[in-house]
This record gives sequence, structure tokens and C-alpha cells, in this order.
Amino acid sequence: MNGTNRLFNNFLPVLLLLLAVACGGCTRVVYRADAPPILTQEEILRPFQKVGTIEVHRVRYGAKEDLTPADYSWANDALRAEAAKIGADAVILPEVKVEMDTFIFFPKSEMTARGTAIKFR
Repeated sequence: MNGTNRLFNNFLPVLLLLLAVACGGCTRVVYRADAPPILTQEEILRPFQKVGTIEVHRVRYGAKEDLTPADYSWANDALRAEAAKIGADAVILPEVKVEMDTFIFFPKSEMTARGTAIKFR
């Protein structure tokens, strides 16, 4: 019994690390149907005031080449969800940046999306 406990205690940190790596890239955004849209400068037809700058982050494991349109969709949905939380009417000037890094031997991509939340007058 004592040998089993020692074996369990030795492998518990390794097991937790593997679990963290496996679930580390899982980020969930609650999409709301009434979330503010992302608008281009040409789509803004009335005066507005800036509510604030919003920024969201996501870390995913894998090479930059493995990014899919769904990853960029996540960035836009996350910006819209954050804008809804602060009562904005729209998001303008969205930027999505991807930085590469390595976690032990695994490539890691950190996505950062930034935009300006606005309220129409």
C-alpha cells in the first residue's frame, strides 16, 4: 500500500501537467444574439463616443499554421461579448494578433484581439 501511495504522489504532478496542457487551449465565449456588431469605418453613419478599448486573450497549443477561421471567429465573438458587457452599441477598429512561443516542446500560439467599443449619440 505504501508503494502505491509513493507511486501516485510521484506521478500526480505529471498527470496534472498533462491535464493542464490538454485543456489549456479550451476557451469558451458565450455568444449572445444581441451582441453589438463589429463595424468598419464606412459603416458608421452617425456620431458616436468611445466607451473604451477592449482586449481579449487566448492561448492555444499548436503551430501558427494550424489556426483556422474558427479561431479568428472566436476573437470577433469575444470582442462582441465584452462590448455587450459594458453596454456598447458597436465595436470598431478590431485587430487580431498572433504571437508564437514554445511550451516545453509544444508550439503555443497566443491570440490577442483588441477593438474600440463605441456608443452612438
